[in-house]
Amino acid sequence: MSKIFQPYQLGPYTLQNRVVMAPMTRSRAQFDGTPGESAAEYYSQRASVGLIVAEGTQPSDDGQGYLTTPGIYTDAHVAGWKKITSAVHAKGGRIFIQLMHVGRMSHPDNTPHHRQALAPSAIAPGAPMFTATGMQDIPAPCEMTLDDIKQTVQDFRHAARQAIEAGADGVEIHGANGYLVQQFFAPSSNARTDEYGGSIENRARFAIEVAKAVAEEIGADRTAIRLSPGTNLWVSKRGKKGRRFTATSFPN
Repeated sequence: MSKIFQPYQLGPYTLQNRVVMAPMTRSRAQFDGTPGESAAEYYSQRASVGLIVAEGTQPSDDGQGYLTTPGIYTDAHVAGWKKITSAVHAKGGRIFIQLMHVGRMSHPDNTPHHRQALAPSAIAPGAPMFTATGMQDIPAPCEMTLDDIKQTVQDFRHAARQAIEAGADGVEIHGANGYLVQQFFAPSSNARTDEYGGSIENRARFAIEVAKAVAEEIGADRTAIRLSPGTNLWVSKRGKKGRRFTATSFPN
């Protein structure tokens, strides 16, 4: 505890202390994904922590899952986030924007284009989703084509660049909690038989490609990825039981 309020060097940044604010979905953005007017005040009030990791922010229309969550892929989004980052920096804080593509955890009613969600495989999560008309069952997503996967990697790259243009100090790729990156990890949501499915190496491919693209675009020292530790998966490289992996969560 004696070190918690001491400065910490994080890549190119000297943080004023070692306290980090975790990302928390607020659903207070405008319907086009532009951060709401109260967001700058909200984050500036918390700028005394060493680092803020902002709420999950979609990198594209396809990435949105919940009502009124912010985006970071249009000029309007960038302008909205600039108000937030400026307010945080004015108080000596640092802020990363979390890039969150929800994959199958979405409902068409909650997205700008009202399109069926994209995911590793066409497997519904078996869960309800809150929409403007109330709770609705989440429909099965469309299985991503190879072109969809390539485009989504580029969407992350573009969103990372936009985040830096908006004044963010870096980005965190959301690779946990059952969203798109983790859906590629998980046998329960990834039944693919191509280079993105099957073995651990194949199921990790999408996450690695996203992280590489983002790091190439904005620098590895401004790139983070969130993974969920602790869940055990007993599976060998050939898909047979007997090998244990615990570094990252793989729901089964």
